Amino acid sequence: MDKSLEQVGALPRGFEWGAVKAGIKASGKLDVAVARAPKGANAAAMFTRNRMVAAPVTVGRRHLAATGGRVSVVLVNAGNANCATGEPGIAACLESCKAAGDQFGCIFDEVFPSSTGIIGVPLPVEKLIGALPSAAAALGATAAHAETFATAIMTTDTRMKVARATIETDDGPVYIFGAAKGAGMIYPQLGPPHATMLVYLFTDLVAQPTDLREMMEPAVESSFNSISIDGDTSTNDTVLLLASGASGVGLDERVSVAFANALRLVCGSLAHQIVDDGEGVGHVVTLQINGAASYADAKAVAQTIAHSPLCKTAWSSADPNWGRLLAAAGRSGVALDPAATRIWIGAEPVFENGVRSPLYNEAAAHQVMLAREYTITLDLGQGEASCTFLTCDLTEEYVKINADYST
Repeated sequence: MDKSLEQVGALPRGFEWGAVKAGIKASGKLDVAVARAPKGANAAAMFTRNRMVAAPVTVGRRHLAATGGRVSVVLVNAGNANCATGEPGIAACLESCKAAGDQFGCIFDEVFPSSTGIIGVPLPVEKLIGALPSAAAALGATAAHAETFATAIMTTDTRMKVARATIETDDGPVYIFGAAKGAGMIYPQLGPPHATMLVYLFTDLVAQPTDLREMMEPAVESSFNSISIDGDTSTNDTVLLLASGASGVGLDERVSVAFANALRLVCGSLAHQIVDDGEGVGHVVTLQINGAASYADAKAVAQTIAHSPLCKTAWSSADPNWGRLLAAAGRSGVALDPAATRIWIGAEPVFENGVRSPLYNEAAAHQVMLAREYTITLDLGQGEASCTFLTCDLTEEYVKINADYST
C-alpha cells in the first residue's frame, strides 16, 4: 500500500471508493473503479479540447448540464476508451449509467462516466454492467479503498498517482484527495465543458459548482495544462472536482484562498507524478520561460520546446545541444531577439548576447542533464511574463510501448 495514503491526514468525508475486475483489461487486473457520494456531491469538470471526443466525455457533459453539476457516482472503466465507437458507444455509455443508477440508488444522469484504453474498439458494456454488484460490495471509505480506485484506473501507468491536502479552518478541517492516471498520450488541453489523463478530485468542502469551477480553472492551468509527455492530446482527458459538503465548512474569503492554494498543490503533485511516470521517461525536465511579453508567449515557447523531437531525444542522452532549444524557441511564433535571449541548463549558462556564453562548460551542462530531474531556463528579454512547463525526454522505450500498443 502506498504509505502516503496512510500518513497524510484524512480522506474527505462523504465519499466511498472501490474497484473490481470485470475482464475489460486483457491483463485481468482491476479495471472498473467506482467512487460514490451517498448523499450526492456538487461538481465541476474540465474536458479535452480534442474535437474527437470519447462517448463518456459527451455523456458526462450532458449529465452535468442536466443536473446542474450534481454527481452521486463516478463510474470508470479502464482497458477500453469507448471512443470512435459511434452511436453504439453513446448507447453503451448511457446503458452503463442507467445500470449504475439502479445499482447505487440515484438517477442515471447523476452518474459520471469515464473510460480509458484503446480507441476504436466497442465497449463490452455487458462486462461493465455485470461488475456493478461486486463493485457496490467493494465500496468503503478507508485508505485501502481509495487505493483500489486509484489502481484500477491505470493503463500503461507503472504506479498509482495520488495526492492529499488538509485545510485547517475555524470550523474544522477540510480534506482534499486526488487520484490520477496517465503515462502516454499526455498533452492535456483542458477547457470548460463544451493512454489518456483522468483526474478525480474529492473534497468535503461546502461549495457550489460555480465556486468549484472558479477555483479549479487556475489550478488546472498551472498543472495539467502545463505538462506534456508526447504532445498528443487524448480524446478522453477529464478532470472532475467533487465536493460532498460533509465537513460543514463553507466558503469565506479566508477558506477560499486556502482551498485554492491547496487545490493547486494537489493538482501540481498529480501532474508531476504523471510526467514522472511517463512511458519510457528517463528525465523530467522543467522548462522555465522568463522575460516574455505575455504569459501566452512564454507558454508557446515552452510548448514548442517540449514537443520538439530533437530536444527530447537530446535530453534522453543528456546531450547539452542548446542550439535545438534556441531553434525551437525561434519557430514558436513568438517574437524573439537572439541578442536579448539567455539560456541556462541548470545553473550552467549556455547562451547570451546572441552567441554561446563565454562561461559555457559542456561537461558541466552534461553533468546537470544526467540527473533524473533538472531545469532549463530561457529568458527572452521581452517583458515580465513567465511560464513553468513540465515535460520529459523521448526514449526508445516510449517507441516500443506505443509501436505495439494495440497488438
